[in-house]
Amino acid sequence: MSVELINVWYIVAAALFVLGLKQLGSPATAVRGNLLSSIGMLIAVVVTLFSQQIMEFQWIVVAAAIGAIIGAVTAQKVVMTSMPEMVALFNGSGGVASLLVGWAALYKVGNTSFTDVTILLSILIGGVTFSGSVVAWGKLAEVMTSRAIVFGAQRLVNALVLVALVACGVLFCLEPAVDSPYLYAVIGLSLVFGVMAVIPIGGADMPVVISLLNSYSGLAACAAGFAINNNILIVAGSLVGAAGIILTNIMCKAMNRSLANVLFSGFGAVKTATKVEGEVKPITADDAFLILEAASSVTFVPGYGMAVAQAQHVVRELGELLEGNGAEVTYAIHPVAGRMPGHMNVLLAEANVPYDQLVEMDDINPRIDNIDVAVVIGANDVVNPAAREDENSPIYGMPIINVDSARTVFVLKRSMASGFSGVDNPLFFGENTRMLFGDAKESISGVIAEFKG
Repeated sequence: MSVELINVWYIVAAALFVLGLKQLGSPATAVRGNLLSSIGMLIAVVVTLFSQQIMEFQWIVVAAAIGAIIGAVTAQKVVMTSMPEMVALFNGSGGVASLLVGWAALYKVGNTSFTDVTILLSILIGGVTFSGSVVAWGKLAEVMTSRAIVFGAQRLVNALVLVALVACGVLFCLEPAVDSPYLYAVIGLSLVFGVMAVIPIGGADMPVVISLLNSYSGLAACAAGFAINNNILIVAGSLVGAAGIILTNIMCKAMNRSLANVLFSGFGAVKTATKVEGEVKPITADDAFLILEAASSVTFVPGYGMAVAQAQHVVRELGELLEGNGAEVTYAIHPVAGRMPGHMNVLLAEANVPYDQLVEMDDINPRIDNIDVAVVIGANDVVNPAAREDENSPIYGMPIINVDSARTVFVLKRSMASGFSGVDNPLFFGENTRMLFGDAKESISGVIAEFKG
């Protein structure tokens, strides 16, 4: 295959990447965008394989078959609650792949100094991405504690690891070799640094971490593209890296955090929120039905609890019944609700909730005062008034959906347990709040039964 033809196909693949990424920006076109991007990657892989004068494809075919089987089985079996963990593992897989590609590029004869630097970057960023993603997966899957892990002199330890990493990287670039001890030091230190960068970040901040690690995986792929002189890998990595940084910035604004704060693990600061005390007002599904039946406007505010209960389908059904009863129904989505960016959008899209009923936080807050009933389904931190009122709270300053300003608030929870950040929620004790305890799916099904009965 000629160089000119290869570049033509690479341009086609790049165009599909850009178009697919653009369409991922809307729930209505996201599926099509994902398909276009996948086709672009298939073209890129096939063209690359047939342009490298590969004599034997046996191992490539075997690896591709194994990967396809793993991907197909995982896609069919993974539950929506485990999607954030799956995304974290995808980020880690991209990171370790870039590390291995960069390492393999060392075996090429005649590398320039620039190539050696890009090899170093692909190994370093890939290693940080891999180990950081594994820790993120552990926190999300609750294999390890989801809380921030901090210890004395943590910043000093991180600084020493970073200095050692830079020093070993420089020494490696001065005398690059496959068997260089500095290469192994860079690999080891990058893995350590990835762990150290993520452990001080609490579980409530995981959406920011996921998007940041996604950006890292793109940057690692971009560096690997330079290391092996592959244009389409450079383009794809740059797109992922840029999109990840933009998404990280959006997540940071939603958390009222600065990007520098994320990059340097500023989430590790420990605060003790004011203890909340009061009397809750529990209700039954019968009581909830009577209030909802009389409501002219209802806003659902989904959170991770909806994902755990797999309640998105009954939520949509209840929304349709309320619409049939004459109520205006909306779904207020906080940017960091759930454990990855867009988690709630994905769940509601799975349940075929109309896209025009999804309302962003900045759009719902100005009119929340006129909402008759706000139904909070498993959300906690993103509706916690302590973010506005308690300066000692770890989430103080984070923009929230001001559901406490609605005329009536239903909170669906299994218990009075705090959210993923471990912060008590004064919303539960509000004068206009009613607690509907139990599994969210069962509770909403009970309300639906009242409507149908």
